[in-house]
Amino acid sequence: MPQEFSRARRVGDQIQREIAEMLQREVKDPRLGLVTVSSVEVSRDLAHAKVYVTFLDEDEEASQPALKALARAAGFLRSGLARRLKLRTVPELRFVLDTSILRGERLRALIEDAVAHDAGPDDNKSEETD
Repeated sequence: MPQEFSRARRVGDQIQREIAEMLQREVKDPRLGLVTVSSVEVSRDLAHAKVYVTFLDEDEEASQPALKALARAAGFLRSGLARRLKLRTVPELRFVLDTSILRGERLRALIEDAVAHDAGPDDNKSEETD
């Protein structure tokens, strides 16, 4: 029977908290702006970690310079993790843009447009007069 919380998942959660704190307090790159670490996936052997990040008010194209800045800071962040975590080896960090929020916003806009289109102009007038 598999464990509900595997070691890789617990390590991923701890890495998420530590990287978020380091990005907020220690990394001073103006290209980053407001970055959020949304999740971390760690391989079963704890050798690699995908760090999913989102940037405030930026689309996929505008966030590419910030992703490059994170990739350049990966060594610094990994050495910071080595000091903070009690692990034999610290996973290699790979930063990935989390597009789920952008996709959610696009879907919400499409749903609102569809609802407004289905309501039609007659329904909007009757709602305004009530």
